[in-house]
Amino acid sequence: MRAVCLQHVPFEGPGAFAKALATRGVSLDSYLVPKDGLPQDAGDLLIVMGGPMSVNDPDPWIAEETAFIRSVLQANKPVIGVCLGSQFMARALGATVRSGKALEIGMTQIRLTDEGRKDQVFDAGSDPFDVFEWHGEIFELPEACVPLAGSDIAPLQAFRYGERAYGLLFHLEMEESGIDSLCRECASDVTKAGLTAQQVKTTALQQLPRLHHLADRLIGHLLARTH
Repeated sequence: MRAVCLQHVPFEGPGAFAKALATRGVSLDSYLVPKDGLPQDAGDLLIVMGGPMSVNDPDPWIAEETAFIRSVLQANKPVIGVCLGSQFMARALGATVRSGKALEIGMTQIRLTDEGRKDQVFDAGSDPFDVFEWHGEIFELPEACVPLAGSDIAPLQAFRYGERAYGLLFHLEMEESGIDSLCRECASDVTKAGLTAQQVKTTALQQLPRLHHLADRLIGHLLARTH
């Protein structure tokens, strides 16, 4: 089996998702879309990562990637969209993506919806629970999608399209090195949020194993549904 990862900046990679795939013997091909362009196909599982840009930006590659993701979703293939990736999914499915009322950076409490508590990935977790975030934009619920979780800043934090596609505004895959990179590359966001890099990192580190367990559960669930 083969997974395909769409990256938008070098410092936001698949993290714990890569480990979950490797333990299951699944190969992973990564594409830095603004530089490399899009792959010919989405493999057996498509993972769309984050980035500091907006799906509303006018760059031609953004429209091309949106159309690519739309075609993958319409083909009922397994998809995980993370942060910007979830915004790409929402946009591809016709929903509005817009600025939120504040940045959400670092560990943030989210609450599951009734549907989220019944979801086969999220039903085993506690509720509410904390996730790692780094975003300023939010989205509306796309048509024909199921809302799974929300927060005070972003009423929609996660949604599911069909049984095989998950849009997550938060980062289950985030590793310590990824936090260091974000704090370095997007330092102005940390300042704007009234935080320090040390605060962001310290509060997140003890929570990462729990998030990685959920990332592994999500990968396992989607790969089981490819057969």
